[in-house]
Amino acid sequence: MKIDCPCCGARDLREFTYMGDAQRMSPTLDAGFDSWAEYVWERKNPRGPHLEYWQHAFGCRQFLKVERDTATHQIHDITMVGPYAEGGEV
Repeated sequence: MKIDCPCCGARDLREFTYMGDAQRMSPTLDAGFDSWAEYVWERKNPRGPHLEYWQHAFGCRQFLKVERDTATHQIHDITMVGPYAEGGEV
């Protein structure tokens, strides 16, 4: 599988690190044990289009939001997220 990094171009999957589900929101810090346990341990296994966070760990180190079909691994959309996505400086 290839991921088309907006900074580096198409690269092999081995250059990237999966960073998690981009559709899940973490509970607030004062949420109870049950909310945090569900967030950490209860996962869905969606089939079809899904939003995920990836990092180009062995490249430009940018964070990406990738829309990928989990059944076919076809990538539909890739956007940069984080401070560089807005043109800011870190």
